[in-house]
Amino acid sequence: MPYFVYMILAKHKNKNISYVGYTGNLEKRLTLHNNSKGAKFTKGKIWKVIYKKKYLTKSCAMKDEYKLKKDYKLRKNIKINFLKK
Repeated sequence: MPYFVYMILAKHKNKNISYVGYTGNLEKRLTLHNNSKGAKFTKGKIWKVIYKKKYLTKSCAMKDEYKLKKDYKLRKNIKINFLKK
């Protein structure tokens, strides 16, 4: 079963905020976030997927999710590249 590391973006109080996670079903997970049934941080906002990467194992996905969560420069670059489109 493939796993995905993803980054989602929402507008909140005139700011773009992001959230990073991993999942085995990206479409279902995004639906949960947008219906306020995902992580507590994501409740009440409309999210868009701006980054996703596929992994063959859960452990690889979890390791890279942790790295992306801590790498604020990379997260900022992903946001900037998405917003340029």
